[in-house]
Amino acid sequence: MTAFVQFPLQEAYQSCRQVITHYSTSFYWGTRLFPNPKRQNMWAVYCWCRRTDELVDNQPNQRATMHLLDQWEHQLEKTFAGHPSTPEDAALAHAATQYPLTLGPFKDMIQGMRMDLTQSRYETFEELLTYCYRVAGTVGLMTSAIMGFVPGEEGTEEAIALGIAMQLTNILRDVGEDAQRGRIYIPREDLERFNYRERDLLQGILDERWKALMQFQIARNQEFYRKAEGGICKLQADSRWPVWASLLFYQGILDVVEQNGYQNFTQRAYVSDLRKLATLPLAWVRAQQ
Repeated sequence: MTAFVQFPLQEAYQSCRQVITHYSTSFYWGTRLFPNPKRQNMWAVYCWCRRTDELVDNQPNQRATMHLLDQWEHQLEKTFAGHPSTPEDAALAHAATQYPLTLGPFKDMIQGMRMDLTQSRYETFEELLTYCYRVAGTVGLMTSAIMGFVPGEEGTEEAIALGIAMQLTNILRDVGEDAQRGRIYIPREDLERFNYRERDLLQGILDERWKALMQFQIARNQEFYRKAEGGICKLQADSRWPVWASLLFYQGILDVVEQNGYQNFTQRAYVSDLRKLATLPLAWVRAQQ
């Protein structure tokens, strides 16, 4: 504990919570269902992930950002060594003493951020999967270390699948926003499959080709959610309800994309707080099964 004296831990965890409530209400809703200390340790992990993402999204200079990511990786290593630089780092350093968090997934995520700086197009879905693992499948590994598995069970593959499923949903939700930043995450092979061109996407053309392409993307996305569902029963009992809730919240975004007529160029799909509340009983029932 002496390594964290300079940063009062409760204040550090509350700082992490504030980051989450600002950037992701869906994730925050899910974490509220965890008991402490799991809840606040989940905040610490997600806060680090969010801060990592912001390093890339808010920096216009690619070369400078690469250097920034190198510095960030060094800061991460110091954090895991018990020498945090900020209150938020102190929360993560403390979490690493409470649960079997390892450096690997965190470093993989930083590598995913490097991909975002150098790559704005993906030829194949397999290529996209590498990116999705690094920026989101890793989150499944990080958080499952906190959530824990029941003795004799191992659900890391399902945890990775849930992270990938959520990232694929983000991609479908944010098509328009990403295009404005010059990024297209839908693989070229999929665009070609439906005779839909890159310039059509950049112009926001919503026609039957786009609808068919989106239906294909959503169906594939749902396959990852189904794989993830199979691993929730392997989690410790007090982690199942929040994970089911988070899964259903995110899956609901795909429903909204469909309800919006696949207009994800100018209309952001989101799940309302009322719908999230209505989802909680279903999530609780599934967690008991």
